[in-house]
Amino acid sequence: MASIQFIAGIDEEIVPDVQLTRSRDGNTGTAVFRFSQPKILDSSNNQEGEITGMYLLDEEGELVTRDVSAKFVNGKPQAIEAVYLMKSPEVWDRFMRFMVRYAKDHDLTFTKA
Repeated sequence: MASIQFIAGIDEEIVPDVQLTRSRDGNTGTAVFRFSQPKILDSSNNQEGEITGMYLLDEEGELVTRDVSAKFVNGKPQAIEAVYLMKSPEVWDRFMRFMVRYAKDHDLTFTKA
């Protein structure tokens, strides 16, 4: 099963909004993940460890980004935004395979903006 983690071993339950962009020549791309009210920020959960990145896990392995930031409102964490950069067509294809698996496992659909 495909999953997203911020701390090793703890799957994030909230499904993110994901925005994809790709260069005109198809060689690079960016995926921006936005998690509103993610469970990992819920203070009642008492998770062990700290957020060191976003880990996209599936049967092929792991994709990692360290570009993760939290959004705060009135001193309380409200959201997490993570940016995953794809610097080659092969990395784009690997990311898309992960997203197909993640979408299937979480009943998501793709909409073109």
